[in-house]
Amino acid sequence: MTDTRDTVILGSGCAGLTAAIYAARAGLKPLVLEGHEPGGQLSITTLVENFPGWPDGIQGPELIDNMKKQAARFGAAFQLAHLKQVELNTHPFRLHTSAGEVSTRTLIVASGASARWLGLPSEQALIGHGVSSCATCDGFFFRGKEIAVVGGGDSAMEEALFLTRFATKVTILHRREAFRASKIMLERAMAHPNIELRTNTVVDEVLGVDELDVRGLRLRDVVTGVESILHVNGLFLGIGHIPNAKMFHGQIDLDDEGYIRTSENVLVTHHGVLVPGIYACGDVQDRRYRQAITAAGTGCMAALEAEKFLEGHGR
Repeated sequence: MTDTRDTVILGSGCAGLTAAIYAARAGLKPLVLEGHEPGGQLSITTLVENFPGWPDGIQGPELIDNMKKQAARFGAAFQLAHLKQVELNTHPFRLHTSAGEVSTRTLIVASGASARWLGLPSEQALIGHGVSSCATCDGFFFRGKEIAVVGGGDSAMEEALFLTRFATKVTILHRREAFRASKIMLERAMAHPNIELRTNTVVDEVLGVDELDVRGLRLRDVVTGVESILHVNGLFLGIGHIPNAKMFHGQIDLDDEGYIRTSENVLVTHHGVLVPGIYACGDVQDRRYRQAITAAGTGCMAALEAEKFLEGHGR
């Protein structure tokens, strides 16, 4: 086992990197395990226009790179590794990673949440170029255009309703006959003049890969097998997110969808009792906002809590 560290941060998105900046400036020399998706969801985002301090916007990967450099300047270390197993019933905590074993006095979980995608090659090729999983992040870019939303639950209805602020028409595509959305959300979507709902419909291909810009969707009716083309300029996925917290099951409290439950913003519990020295921040514990700035805010909180904990234990 390596020497015990004061702080290890799981994840290198906005939450993890903000935690790294604060922890490093406090002299904790944090180790950041970058995970399966270094940089998080911002690493596959194009222009970010709503992060404070960038009046002309900034590319997602550039914002992440700047934050990483800032953390490194204060002494944060980075390792391209992901967590395989964690032991939280002992202190210091033991982390088994793809690069070896790590021991740490405090643990900041900023492993994020992964958007659910359709898994189409054309969809993956156009993420950030007309394909998005975040209406509040990217809806502004589709002002005056027609777009589609895939999904049948409240998330899809919320995305579609929000997007009507910008788009001239929003088509909701659902693979089943009946929607899973709550009655009130479904009624709001059905009553909106700029929203059309299509059931028993799946997307087989996103058109525009060669142009690197969404030009339409190849659709298929799952009942009749009939194919059609829907001419839209954007595709939003409203089929939810998967929190990257499965490895903590049984050791800390998770909600019904797998998000880490927190108390007082970032404090982690087990059976409702606080677990000293473990903190969660960003999308892995935020099922509501999922914004870069809110992730950064909770990353700051987690680092301050870790520093306070270590001070209380003579570090």
